[in-house]
Amino acid sequence: MSTLLAQLRKLSTVVADTGDLDAIRRFAPQDATTNPSLILKAAQSGQYNALIDETVAVVDELEGTLDDAVDEASDRLVVAMGCLILRHVPGRVSTEVNARLSFDTQASITKARKLVSLYQASGVSRDRILIKLAATWEGIRAAQVLEREGIQCNLTLIFSFAQAQACAEAGVFLISPFVGRILDWYRRANPDIDYAPAHEPGVLQVQEIHRYFRRHNYSTVVMGASFRNSGEILALAGCDRLTISPALLDALATTEGVLAYSMGESLERAEPPEPLSESKFRWQLNDDAMATEKLAEGIRGFDADQCQLEALLRDKLERRAP
Repeated sequence: MSTLLAQLRKLSTVVADTGDLDAIRRFAPQDATTNPSLILKAAQSGQYNALIDETVAVVDELEGTLDDAVDEASDRLVVAMGCLILRHVPGRVSTEVNARLSFDTQASITKARKLVSLYQASGVSRDRILIKLAATWEGIRAAQVLEREGIQCNLTLIFSFAQAQACAEAGVFLISPFVGRILDWYRRANPDIDYAPAHEPGVLQVQEIHRYFRRHNYSTVVMGASFRNSGEILALAGCDRLTISPALLDALATTEGVLAYSMGESLERAEPPEPLSESKFRWQLNDDAMATEKLAEGIRGFDADQCQLEALLRDKLERRAP
């Protein structure tokens, strides 16, 4: 009998949800995902100290204000980290656009293009990058433009079916529904209910989205994310991709058992419905209290961690000032 992780790899593409190079080397995922929280954690770990110092030194030689330097250092650092991660995965790395731009379509497009250009200047082609954007209406519109330019995107902080549908209609390459954060909300709202992994609201939502995409021939990849326990992962065996933290990868790699496809039966193909208008999208999202609250919370959380990273870089830049 083989481990659950070995069996899972046969049903879904396994992605590492971390910037920890040791974990990436150990579990040998196909891809890796990052976000401001993971980048901050990696930067604070000490693994990237030399990279941070090198980035600050380069930026310090450029003209501009201190705020400009901090912004430039942040962009260059996340790309440099991504380049290093790509040495250890055969596939792609996801790099996130600043959460502060989540409601600004044009600024998101501009930032995404810059990140891609920095990768290309480092010798990394765009087919090894996914640009991450929050799945706001503005983020989805930015992704639609970028996809047409050959810049493929990972739309993150997916909490509602409306977000997923709008992403598929925009031709987004990949979406990341946040299974565990959905569970967090329902546990707080219903403390007396004990949610079994296979029946968790986030698990059921991912299965619904996956079936809907396949039924209507959308090519958008579904990647379950933000897991709280290995049971959620096992309940989504067969989902296109699953991005998993090192702790849960370790649990799966050290547990034997029998794992089966869990995504349900294929449905008869059907023509997709009329695309969501902006007003319908906003109403459906507004009508879902969980999705509305968790999307806003997620954007605020990513921005808070981005601010901490920027404070770290600002301090180093100020120390170099004459």
